[in-house]
Amino acid sequence: MDRIQALFKNPVFIISKKNPFMLSRWSILYVLLGLFAGVFSAVFWKVLEFLTRLLAGFQGHYIILIMTLSGLGIGLLIYFLGDPGEISLVIDNIRFRGGKLDPKNNPSMSLSSLLSISSGGSAGPEAPLVQITGSFGSWFAEKIGLEGEELRSMTIAGMAAGFTSLFGSPLGGALFALEILQHRHVVEYYEALLPAFLSSCSAYFVFLFMTDMGIGPTWEFPQYIPGGIEDFQYAIGFGMAGALVGWIFYGIFKITKFSFSKISLPIFAKTTIGGLLLGCIAYYEPLTRYFGHEQLNEIVVTKGDWIFFGTLALLKILAINITVSSGWRGGIIIPLFFVGAVAGRFFMDFFPSENESFLLICLMASVNASVTKTPISTTILLTGLTGVSNFTPVLFASLSGYFLSPKAPFIGSQADSV
Repeated sequence: MDRIQALFKNPVFIISKKNPFMLSRWSILYVLLGLFAGVFSAVFWKVLEFLTRLLAGFQGHYIILIMTLSGLGIGLLIYFLGDPGEISLVIDNIRFRGGKLDPKNNPSMSLSSLLSISSGGSAGPEAPLVQITGSFGSWFAEKIGLEGEELRSMTIAGMAAGFTSLFGSPLGGALFALEILQHRHVVEYYEALLPAFLSSCSAYFVFLFMTDMGIGPTWEFPQYIPGGIEDFQYAIGFGMAGALVGWIFYGIFKITKFSFSKISLPIFAKTTIGGLLLGCIAYYEPLTRYFGHEQLNEIVVTKGDWIFFGTLALLKILAINITVSSGWRGGIIIPLFFVGAVAGRFFMDFFPSENESFLLICLMASVNASVTKTPISTTILLTGLTGVSNFTPVLFASLSGYFLSPKAPFIGSQADSV
């Protein structure tokens, strides 16, 4: 308590207390948290880009070798530095343990994630960024003496800032941080909503400044021109198709999770086996390598029939689940968007007169909502990532994918709220 009182005697906080605006001392704290999250996320992204360019030089049969060795390296990092946990652990800590995230596992999470993602694993940087920036928010809150909902809000704000840095949507990032915690009752943590917006905006500004990524759409889709009421009907149908893909994803996940759980060997043995399998899949189909951030643009222009895209979707689903089940680190949101886009190209053969961008975006939304249980934030994120001007029909697809998804969630800690 003495620490927070001393902090609030700082001239900056005295000024913020006496000013005639809505600006408060708490606002400054959340902005500072976002600034840190933006700096960390930008540095993480820069290192990731460098390592990816370095390891991308290995082609042909060398893909199998480099991914097998990377699997060994990932496992050794986790074995010696400690298990950083998964997103389920983060959700448990937020919801049931007062919002405290332990930063002691950040070195293990940072290094293992960088190697996992840069070598070609089918998982993205969103999960490590969320966990690390969220744990810093928790640490920062404890250092200034915050407790209870204030500590939880600071942790959630940190998570939202890390997520927003990558996806470039302060609104979507803030809502995602709340929705993934409690998807049926998003407003349960409404106290954290404004803090999450503040941290997200400041983090995004810093991230853009340091990376020069720009604020335009990430994926270059032809513009979707809204039609009539039939768009909503098609969106619901495409949402049902996305839910079907979600069921397939969940079924393969159960198989891979069970298979790796039966391997009674140290973590580095499991990650090595995972790397070998991922390398073989990537050698057979190079588009399955990496988490899909760059590859998704290729899907829009790649030539192929429904057999090619159906096979690619199944191989990518298998690669994602091997990545997760074998102990490789990273997030699955962008990989799921990739699966949705591939599934969209698959269905284009059966709906040739449909607007391609509309079909792909609907499948991207519904597949992700089906697996992660985040239909609202998914829709908002895709609005910015694809540049779609009218997201309302996409929301119909996202909600359809969500409500027709498996009741048993992919993220285990969401189960009690289903």
